[in-house]
Order: sequence, then C-alpha cells, then structure tokens
Amino acid sequence: MRIKICGITSERDAHAAVEAGADALGFVFYPPSARAVSPLQAMSIARCLPPFIGRVGIFVNLPPAEIRTIRAQVGLTAIQLHGDEPPAAADALPGPVIKAFRGAVPCREVFEYRTAGYLLDGDAGERYGGAGVPADEAAAAALAGDPRFILAGGLNADNVGARIRRFRPAAVDVSSGVERAPGRKCPERMQAFVAAARAALAGDVALAA
Repeated sequence: MRIKICGITSERDAHAAVEAGADALGFVFYPPSARAVSPLQAMSIARCLPPFIGRVGIFVNLPPAEIRTIRAQVGLTAIQLHGDEPPAAADALPGPVIKAFRGAVPCREVFEYRTAGYLLDGDAGERYGGAGVPADEAAAAALAGDPRFILAGGLNADNVGARIRRFRPAAVDVSSGVERAPGRKCPERMQAFVAAARAALAGDVALAA
C-alpha cells in the first residue's frame, strides 16, 4: 500500500513528508486552492526530492494540452484529474493518470475511465478536495480491494487504520488531516499518519499469515 501526502507547498514540508515515510507527494495546480503552487514552485520543490518519491500533479478542469506542458516542466510522475473531466480527457493524457471522484459515485461511472487509479474523495460541494470531508462509505465499500482504489477524504492518524482495514485500498491520500493550517503541513501529524497506516497494513499481513 502506498501513501500520498497532497497539497505540498514548500521544500520544508516536502522534506518532512519524505522523512515521515510518504511514497508520493501531491502538487495542486488549481489557483483557487489554498494549497496551490505554480509550475515553477513545484519544479523547485521536485528537484529536492529523492528519485523514488512520486510527484503527482493535481489538476481541476484544465485542458489536456496545458496539463502535458506542466507535467513535462515539473517532471511529474503521475497526473491526477480532480475536477469534472470526461473519460476522453483522461485518455488524452500520458499515463499514469488518476481520476478523482466525489461523493456517492456509482461503480459504472468510475469504470468508464481507463485510468491507472480511482481516487474516492468526500463531496465538499463546490470545493475540489482538501476539505476534510469523508468519502462516501457505500462507494468505498463497492471499490474495496480493487488494486486501483485510492482512498481519500477526511483521513487522519486517528481514523486511517480503521478505514484501511475496512476498505482495503491500494493507497491512501491525505491533505488537511496532516496540516496545522491550509497549505502548511505538520511534521508530527505526517509521522503519526504514516505510522498508523503502516501499522494497519502490518496487522493485515500478520492476520493473513
């Protein structure tokens, strides 16, 4: 199972996330977000990362041509579509691509997308992620165990273990649950989150053995 810490805005937070044990970091290219960064900012942060850390770009309803430009400029390893993009938009992008869904989305809608990952987030109305709203439990249960399933939405160190055990995602994604303020990560909360997630996974392995 992989762990992504999303909404990285500084080299300091990036280093702290890596030290905490994150597998991937997310950079938000959506100006209305409090966690938004410019391509130049993201490029500067990405340069300081070890090569084994994933660099995921989060985009909201941006034309595929612009996404491809930013991907090349920053050196992203994956693209996350977090808006209302149709399947054709995902198909027009170089992989791997992750498509985010909000709220009580039916599986048939999810599987219309031929993407490497399906991220399930909470429905925060007009806000696109980072609101701390839990993912819909019925939708999460329907995707449980799928090797492409990424669980997000309202996760923190106190609840991530139980949700991993219940929904068996391939990865978890956290943003507001490890912050001291929007766009400012807390090293201690990141460490606690990663430890709780790894402990839940270790518990599952022990039970399987």
